[in-house]
Amino acid sequence: MTDNIIEINDLRVEYTSAKLNGSKKVKAVNGVSLKLKEGEVFAIAGESGCGKSTLAKAITHLVPIKSGDIVFMGNDIHRYDKHQLKEYRKNVQMVFQNPYSSLNPKMTIKQILLEPLDINTKLSKDEKLARVIEIINKVGLNESQLDLYPHEFSGGQRQRIAIARALILKPKVIIADEPVSALDASIQAQILNMLNDLKEELNLTLLFISHDLSVIKFLSDKVAIMYLGEIVEIGTKNDIFNNPRHPYTKALLNAIPKYGKKTEKLLSGDIPTELPNGCKFYSRCEFANCECEKNKIELLEISSTHKVRCCKL
Repeated sequence: MTDNIIEINDLRVEYTSAKLNGSKKVKAVNGVSLKLKEGEVFAIAGESGCGKSTLAKAITHLVPIKSGDIVFMGNDIHRYDKHQLKEYRKNVQMVFQNPYSSLNPKMTIKQILLEPLDINTKLSKDEKLARVIEIINKVGLNESQLDLYPHEFSGGQRQRIAIARALILKPKVIIADEPVSALDASIQAQILNMLNDLKEELNLTLLFISHDLSVIKFLSDKVAIMYLGEIVEIGTKNDIFNNPRHPYTKALLNAIPKYGKKTEKLLSGDIPTELPNGCKFYSRCEFANCECEKNKIELLEISSTHKVRCCKL
């Protein structure tokens, strides 16, 4: 029996771009495969527009996929009926980037946390309230704040409420899409420490999405680097941070601010709109040649835990 709680196999998601006269297909997720083990933190990193958030929405069944499989505990979710899909969504919850827009401003915190229980459970009124009080305490808030509205809280407190809402149904997996990027540094640290503590206490599996590799280094067990819908490097935290092999990964790591040192900038140019047949990073890579532009590059195995999409290894 596998210990993978979620398996993604050759997943593809396409959009029709309004910016390109509605006729151009954008491959937002292009053949992504990964395995998420129970109890681990799997991080996905990359610049804005690389497909991270689309991948998260596809896993939570919020956007349609073109092809590929999303397997949860051995079952393909695209074969689920409505009842099975409802159970899946109880088990795989999402925390969004912006706590300001993800909470209904017309509802109190109690109402926000009770709503999922009202829809998805048959608990009594007292049992629901007890669950709400339990979970609000776990995220560092208290019962006296339940009758307040979202605008009465700080940004960090709002994100704690959003995390509480994701946890209220006792999910197995939390997908956190840039959950701290809208917060200042000191609040980021508090939220990250809380997520780490909750993961251990509740035996959660966490898919953590961020453009910030310093945040990912703190929290992750495994890391995938995405560029233009593809995974260009994947491995353990040690593989990615101590032995990066793809030029894009190296550029992202060198862009992390370091005390007393000037930040290096190794990325030039913008993300291309017309993609080459070969390496998608071709137009921005200082090591690229004609072979990179023309030939499709597959993920190459560097070790049992480490794969890289590059022909210049």
